[in-house]
Amino acid sequence: MLRPRLRIPRASRLWRPAPSSRSIHHVPHLDINPEDGVPGLLSPGGFDFAWTQYQQLVVERLNILTAGTDYEHEDALSILKSTAREPSQAPIFNYASMAHNNHFFFKNLSIVPDPELQEQEVPDEERIPHQLKTELSKQFSSIETLRREFLVTAMAMFGPGFVWLVKNAQSTELRILTTYLAGSPYTAAHWRRQGLDMNTQSISENSLAKSWLERSQTAAGGDVGARFVPHNKTAPGGTDVIPLLCLNTWEHVWLRDYGIGARGVGGKRQFVENWWKVINWNNVESAANINRPKPKT
Repeated sequence: MLRPRLRIPRASRLWRPAPSSRSIHHVPHLDINPEDGVPGLLSPGGFDFAWTQYQQLVVERLNILTAGTDYEHEDALSILKSTAREPSQAPIFNYASMAHNNHFFFKNLSIVPDPELQEQEVPDEERIPHQLKTELSKQFSSIETLRREFLVTAMAMFGPGFVWLVKNAQSTELRILTTYLAGSPYTAAHWRRQGLDMNTQSISENSLAKSWLERSQTAAGGDVGARFVPHNKTAPGGTDVIPLLCLNTWEHVWLRDYGIGARGVGGKRQFVENWWKVINWNNVESAANINRPKPKT
């Protein structure tokens, strides 16, 4: 009986630069030595596959799709917010959002260059800044609860995507949310008008049909209303959130190091547990801006 084998693409096959493509968008710099990978999380080969090659592939495609357009000189975040509501721009949105999300994941990894320190199990109480730890413990009951919630959420995802720790832009409220594939957590990328329930709305209301059509087309990313909506405006009923931390669950990130041998595809769990140990909590605290003074009323 022939047994199917798990095949991982060779490094040379993942990305091949297009000779005629323009290089407007670039792969961001990371303070990570490719020869070391991410100690405790990704081997040099795993890092090369998940970041160096994959990010270059995404950026290269984004350059091709945006060449000669209004998005050519915009950063990935601005592009994903502008194109999320336009079905015709779905390819551009996917590559811009993926470039941003993948970078968000990698930039919040903590690199410990000392081999002896890498083997030491540092408690969360010592790795997380005091103010951030206090806020996380307050809202998730404990740091251990937060860790388990990340793990359970990632393992429950049926398909690749991202698990985010986000903060309400108008308060200190913290939440975990998921996005699938290249989905974005930014509210500006999810303009939805759902102010009326068509099952309970009176049929005698003026312009009911027109109102329903506008909401439907806008929710689908159509032209009605969407073209007049600034991409930095919050959707009705939505909450403006600030992403603080991102876990990438795409197979290309963990399968090379965790999907071979006895663990098989079940190695995803170990990947998530190892990721928790290499989070750069100082970056998370900086993004959360916990000590930001409240505006005077």
